Amino acid sequence: MPVEETKHESAPPGALLDMAWDVRRSAFGGSIEWVNPVRTAVLSVTGSACALGCAHCGGHYLEHMLPIERWRELVSAKDGADRVSSCLVSGGCDMRGRVPVAAHIGTVRELASRWRLNLHLGLADECEVAELAPLRPVVSFDLVADDATIREVYGLDASAEDFISTYAMLRRHVRVVPHICIGLRGGGPSGEFEALRALERLGAEAIIFIVFTPTPGTRYASRMPPDPREAARIIARARIMFPTTPIYLGCMRPRGAYRDTLDTLAIRAGVNRIVAPSLRAREAAEALGLSATWREECCAF
Repeated sequence: MPVEETKHESAPPGALLDMAWDVRRSAFGGSIEWVNPVRTAVLSVTGSACALGCAHCGGHYLEHMLPIERWRELVSAKDGADRVSSCLVSGGCDMRGRVPVAAHIGTVRELASRWRLNLHLGLADECEVAELAPLRPVVSFDLVADDATIREVYGLDASAEDFISTYAMLRRHVRVVPHICIGLRGGGPSGEFEALRALERLGAEAIIFIVFTPTPGTRYASRMPPDPREAARIIARARIMFPTTPIYLGCMRPRGAYRDTLDTLAIRAGVNRIVAPSLRAREAAEALGLSATWREECCAF
């Protein structure tokens, strides 16, 4: 175990946040970014279909995406061409955990000729990644480093090493931004620290944290999200482990009072960017002397 991690492993929550805040101020100064991704269109290559039916999602989030076959609606809509500046291309997985983006390579090339792309590929094959790489996309990759979580949540016959080796392969071809979902296994521990240790070995240009959100109609609908203080502790440890790496709090996290608490703690834990920050968090950032600017595209860009 790295010496730096051992030093803060058992620090009390308040002291850990103080350590993370000091690291963040030293490396990044007094600026922070808020994100309202209104200029990023969200497309699905599978419509609302997903072979896995994962415990936390069940295809629910695909229902709100525009099927990729209808992408021209983005430019035919009034002011659409001016409004959109990037696309997130995602979709459901097949039984191997792959999102079949490369099967739509012609359409994806046309999208890339107009806008920046953020691709979700899942456990992609290297030949497909090599085909997409010339388009210079950002690839968002959900890094899960716990075998039991992979089996329970995704139902995949895959291991943590499969996810870690896929991430390493992606880094050879494209700019990849790892996502770590805190509490992915129904709100419980899900290998978050193991994922961070893998990133310590392999490197990361940025890290995005998201948080398990109970969703109606899924197998985890009745579960509770992780304690926001525990989520903040994970983010704080990441900040200390990666002192100069941008760390973002992404769009997937519970709303309401939970978001008020988590977002405020996440600022102290050292994040650089928060998607749809709560009003309380924005006020806390101002009180801490941070100068905020707004962005209008997906936080992975």
